[in-house]
Amino acid sequence: MALGALKIGAKSRDEFLERLREINQTLAATRPTARNLFRAIDRMQQVAEAGKNIEQIKKTLVDEAVKIHSEEAEATRKLSQLGAELIQDSFTIVTHCNTGALATGGYGTALGVIKQAKEQGKDIKVLATETRPLLQGARLTTWELKKANIPFTLITDSMAGYFMSLGKVDCVIVGADRIAANGDTANKIGTYSLAVLAMENGIPFYVAAPTTTIDLSLASGNEIPIEQRSQEEVTHIQGVSIAPEGTKAANPAFDVTPHHYITAIITENGIIKEPYIERLKKIG
Repeated sequence: MALGALKIGAKSRDEFLERLREINQTLAATRPTARNLFRAIDRMQQVAEAGKNIEQIKKTLVDEAVKIHSEEAEATRKLSQLGAELIQDSFTIVTHCNTGALATGGYGTALGVIKQAKEQGKDIKVLATETRPLLQGARLTTWELKKANIPFTLITDSMAGYFMSLGKVDCVIVGADRIAANGDTANKIGTYSLAVLAMENGIPFYVAAPTTTIDLSLASGNEIPIEQRSQEEVTHIQGVSIAPEGTKAANPAFDVTPHHYITAIITENGIIKEPYIERLKKIG
């Protein structure tokens, strides 16, 4: 929004704000599932509406953007420090999608917890799921783990249950795009499957996310909008078709994990467990 605002060549404050609202709407439409995106957009819009003239509004928007980024970075660092206390020496951790600095703009959420445990001197290993269909785990998480010198093994999404059944997984840590008032959590597609597998095998399942992802206006995960993406992301990999021409594919980008599968939610304001309805109100 700040970058878009700098390019607006309006003649009046009203015209400027109208064009800024168009930028607002465009950004909001890109990721309907992610709560903190809307928090940031609303916050920026409020700052703009309070401005007296165009030049002042542009400067204020840049300042507010930097402030939001700084706050998110600090929140992820704090939650990573808290979450690392749940990781014991010699743990093998399953994580899904990408939740590091590349995804958060800060220290990281689930991957931040893992990095912090490593920095505390704990001997840990990671099983990183590839995360079909866009392979964020294979392309991004492995890169970040490699940079952090954390031992890891890349697995396909469908291999997680196999390793859990062998007793080779100590916990699962994932991020979140939106957390409903009852603790139901939307995250990258495939997260729900991991949660069910973890419970079946008696493995702790942790969600790490800043409080900006909490949406108390939604009673449960049934109300969280799920982004539907292009069929070609499923039928093709990097432009190469892997299915017969004309194949129809479903591509929801996220799924919802019911709160009773979640062992704890790690935030910058503390680690909370059931009853989530009461405790999310206090920190959200």
